[in-house]
Amino acid sequence: MSASRTSRRGLLAAAGLALAGVGAGLVWRTIKRQSQALQEAENHFWGQQFARLDGVVLATSTFKGRPLVLNFWATWCPPCVEELPLIDNFFQQNKTKGWQVLGLAVDQAAPVTRFLAQSPLSFSVALAGFPGIEISRSLGNSSGALPFTVVFDSTGQVVHRKMGKLTADDLRLWERLPV
Repeated sequence: MSASRTSRRGLLAAAGLALAGVGAGLVWRTIKRQSQALQEAENHFWGQQFARLDGVVLATSTFKGRPLVLNFWATWCPPCVEELPLIDNFFQQNKTKGWQVLGLAVDQAAPVTRFLAQSPLSFSVALAGFPGIEISRSLGNSSGALPFTVVFDSTGQVVHRKMGKLTADDLRLWERLPV
């Protein structure tokens, strides 16, 4: 092989390594930026307030200090409605262990009131309305789809996120989280 050909391959290899390094640096910066944005959203969540169906304002800060399952749902979302009895059962079995559940309805008051009259839930429910989609996005729901569930530990940090309908296995896993 000629010296110029070897030299050219060396230059190409060096250029490839340099580009790979630049790419890795960009990926690292992007991941770091996304991580910081999620951390800010988590911190912001603890300062929010939502209306309960009885009109009383519910401050999310009241949930801090104990593990929390935060579920974004709507009456018009079949998988959301299907998973609610499972979440309610989880809450009833684990509330004495310190677990809390908050269902944020991405919905209007009238359909939520009708739904809960037919299918009561023992955990807290508040109205997030359409802005609830943006709140869920800020907490890691990039698609904005429902249902979406976030699990916070007792320090208020997110320890798990789940897009889509929950399963009994999901809830059993969460019961064992060091929260």
